[in-house]
Amino acid sequence: MVRHPRARRYLLRLRPDGTARVTIPRGGSVTEAQRFAERNIPWLEQQIQRLATRPKHPVHWHLGTDILFRGETVKIEAGENGQIQFGNEVVKAAVGADLRPVIERHLWRLAARELPSVVVEFAARFQVQINRITVRNQRSRWGSCSRRGTISLNWRLIQTPPFVRDYIVVHELAHRLEMNHSARFWQQVERWCPNYAAAERWLKQHSALLR
Repeated sequence: MVRHPRARRYLLRLRPDGTARVTIPRGGSVTEAQRFAERNIPWLEQQIQRLATRPKHPVHWHLGTDILFRGETVKIEAGENGQIQFGNEVVKAAVGADLRPVIERHLWRLAARELPSVVVEFAARFQVQINRITVRNQRSRWGSCSRRGTISLNWRLIQTPPFVRDYIVVHELAHRLEMNHSARFWQQVERWCPNYAAAERWLKQHSALLR
């Protein structure tokens, strides 16, 4: 259970590891949060069943492991001179070890170079003022927007298709106009990103990336 001062109501979410998270709004109580969770047990059971049917992403990455890169499934392969490759990327790594840490660092660096320019492009297109852009290692969200105009994005967006990456950027920029998830917020998102529902479905199907 997590308290969130900006939350307006109790929220229940099933995380990729199978645990349930209840957000308690300002003025809420743990007791009421427990009751809220109990009332939604049927929904939780349904979500757990859906989680069990989703494809499992390997914990350790080795040669031959398939990973997501820019929305495509690519295989980790041996390169030359102690290097490995996936897609069009080449990384120096010890082939016998778990390759996930070195590949994830490489993906994070790629994201840090590419994502800020995407934010700047969309902010200019929609005439939205931003103050700072960060690329982080968030474990429970794809992005966030602060009241001071800081847009924070998850480096794992480099693994998503471009239309999904763009949706997350638009979603966070829309928070510069509406710091909530009200009907007006979603209307703004739809104006800027008409296919946002498809992006939301992709994110739900691949939520295991956030672990």
